[in-house]
Amino acid sequence: MKKKLTIFLLVTTITAISFLTGCGNGTKSESEHGTDIELLNVSYDPTREFYVEYNQLFSKYWKEKSREDITVTQSHGGSGSQARSVIEGNEADVVTLALAHDITAIEENGMIDSGWIEEFEGNSSPYTSVIVFLVRKGNEKNIRDWEDLVKDGVEVITPNPKTSGGACWNFLAAWAYEQQRNGNDEEATKEFIKKLYKNVLVLDSGARGATNTFVENRQGDVLIAWENEAYLSLQEHSDEYEIVTPSVSILAQPSVAVVDRNAKKHKTQEVAKAYLEYLYSDDAQRLAGKNYYRPSKEAILKEFSNQFDLNINLVTIDDFGGWDEAYKKYFEDGAIFDEIYEE
Repeated sequence: MKKKLTIFLLVTTITAISFLTGCGNGTKSESEHGTDIELLNVSYDPTREFYVEYNQLFSKYWKEKSREDITVTQSHGGSGSQARSVIEGNEADVVTLALAHDITAIEENGMIDSGWIEEFEGNSSPYTSVIVFLVRKGNEKNIRDWEDLVKDGVEVITPNPKTSGGACWNFLAAWAYEQQRNGNDEEATKEFIKKLYKNVLVLDSGARGATNTFVENRQGDVLIAWENEAYLSLQEHSDEYEIVTPSVSILAQPSVAVVDRNAKKHKTQEVAKAYLEYLYSDDAQRLAGKNYYRPSKEAILKEFSNQFDLNINLVTIDDFGGWDEAYKKYFEDGAIFDEIYEE
């Protein structure tokens, strides 16, 4: 992960230099062929590497289309924290966050027009992922499914659902597994989740922080992770880790939206929308697959059938009544996660 992080920091530094020599975020300045454009994409942790490549792909596309040069600045962190940063003044032109609820929070503050989730295909989710386990080579603790994570002596790494979108997906996947196993006994499921979180060694603020705790700092026996993040760790350390797919997981649907108030202010509405639309192009979909995200286009997803288990047993957020209902029940202050974790 250190090699990838070094590359990311270098790209970010170069982008920042371009940013400082321009005319400010979202403004336009004269260039040889017309205008220079700057966009700020506020995203969540595990998308760093993907958007470094995607920004280059989109910049080339936009140059050919409009003869305009574009610089995209990236911002990454826990999805919930990133949403709050936009609400508090981080002037994102677009957000590409881990779950729809985080974008809804920005909408409720009057910064995103209503109906954003229908603006792009697939509920504005251009790529998906699932939740898996990353374990050390040899899997000494014999971790095969969610029930193994509650055993005595198993140390679990997962981020904090109060700040991380990925952590919310992790929680719901574990909840769905136990609900299916015990016949929808909610009190028994609470006890199961309580045991799981008693085994959590570190609650990092974001998914990438949790990965670094497990992979770089070598803490814990198992990381509950986005599939794409687990594959990236495997790519970097193929001889040290292996992926375990649980019997029940969840279809994690990261969402994207134009931050309308900021885009209007910066006069970037057209290019901001195009930036998100192009995520659905064949080239971008294949790039997502290359970066271990599941393309939303079914035909292109099938091209990666040797990489992904396409027969995995998945629940969806709809099984929890949608994100508004799920967040209120499980993750708001005083809701089930707080009740369990405080105990």
